[in-house]
Amino acid sequence: MVPRDREEGQATVELLAGIPALVLAGLVALQLLATGYSLTLTDGAAEAGAMAMAAGEPAGPAVREALPGWARGRSHVDVDGGSLTVRLEPPSPVAAIARRLEVTSSTWVRRPAG
Repeated sequence: MVPRDREEGQATVELLAGIPALVLAGLVALQLLATGYSLTLTDGAAEAGAMAMAAGEPAGPAVREALPGWARGRSHVDVDGGSLTVRLEPPSPVAAIARRLEVTSSTWVRRPAG
């Protein structure tokens, strides 16, 4: 008879215990990528709004047009004189996380005279 080692199956238990940590790390990395991408989109949308304001047009439609479809409903545009602020909630499986990770891009434009 061959003596059985008490550590038999230990690697399987360690692997099963490590899988949730690996999945969590992957989800955090994806959330950070989505937030970074949202910031890039927000910067471009703020620039589009600023160019519209400089041309004497309303900024809101230009900002929304510069964003992809999924981001249009998650964006907020604030115009105060020559100041333009675009806020965007990044995609997230948890709405509370999206609200906490909201990204903002602001610009200032000198409006055309008369």
